[in-house]
Amino acid sequence: MHFTIQREALLKPLQLVAGVVERRQTLPVLSNVLLVVEGQQLSLTGTDLEVELVGRVTLEEGASEPGEITVPARKLMDICKSLPNDALIDIRVDDQKLVLKTGRSRFTLSTLPANDFPTVEEGPGSLTFTLPQAKLRRLIERTGFAMAQQDVRYYLNGMLLEVSAGMLRAVATDGHRLAMCSMQAGIEQADRHQVIVPRKGILEMARLLTEQDGEVSIVLGQHHIRATTGEFTFTSKLVDGKFPDYERVLPRGGDKLVIGDRQLLREAFSRTAILSNEKYRGIRLLLASGLLKIQANNPEQEEAEEEVAVDYNGGNLEIGFNVSYLLDVLGVMTTDQVRLILSDANSSALLQEADNDDSAYVVMPMRL
Repeated sequence: MHFTIQREALLKPLQLVAGVVERRQTLPVLSNVLLVVEGQQLSLTGTDLEVELVGRVTLEEGASEPGEITVPARKLMDICKSLPNDALIDIRVDDQKLVLKTGRSRFTLSTLPANDFPTVEEGPGSLTFTLPQAKLRRLIERTGFAMAQQDVRYYLNGMLLEVSAGMLRAVATDGHRLAMCSMQAGIEQADRHQVIVPRKGILEMARLLTEQDGEVSIVLGQHHIRATTGEFTFTSKLVDGKFPDYERVLPRGGDKLVIGDRQLLREAFSRTAILSNEKYRGIRLLLASGLLKIQANNPEQEEAEEEVAVDYNGGNLEIGFNVSYLLDVLGVMTTDQVRLILSDANSSALLQEADNDDSAYVVMPMRL
């Protein structure tokens, strides 16, 4: 195997692929990246057995010999990072070692055979569709923050993607709050098809969706999701579990509608949060006609109170929330006005953008 390549052309895909590779591995080959040269194409693959990422780079005419080998991902990346920007890198395999030369530098890296490198099995793809990268990225950004981190209910440590006729929906919940976002998509699918993509898979996929005008092609198989853009193919195992019925979680029949300025509310919540209990992050909302009072206190007997004018003309209500959850929601919204629908102190709140129904956020109340 032999090829020459500009540092920049190698570094970008290498950084993304190395991001998938875990530092601590049970199998030595998993801390390696697989390099394959075929024709005028170099592909780089990294995997942790849960997710796999393949980056592709087109090589200059003539200067390559086919072959495949695996080398330590982090070391190769660190070497590339430390070289000058305009370096031309020459890479060849010589006697089971990878030799990298550029200018007056020469590095010899250990290798493991490509046959040892695990590949994510190709299951039968049951559903394929293509959509704009920007739309899928928005879907993930709008909901990803509500995924659980390390919940024993493992099916919450990921995101539900649901495909139905002409519609793609993402839902995430950690049991205390829920985020949902839907988008129109040209998908031919009669019945609802649901998959749960693990947290790491979602975060890695979002990193790839960088082209504003680019498309991404998605294949949903029995056990895997695969996303392909121009330069990358990303595969993730799916979580085998049953996601909660999110339709039942959406509050119905809330009779108290509050409309407020998103930025004003966000700033008021942020300031009040400073004096909330550091562990529980609870704040109290007191609603009266045309006015929202936000209060916080903590075990040191410190208190904060903010008043925000809102569009509201229902009865008085006092309700507690974890302020971090409210700030997360206001942080991903983009409209000037938001609406908050409440019913009583023990029922969840529904937050939405004022003139837009494609996203919905549910936050459970707190007893203070």
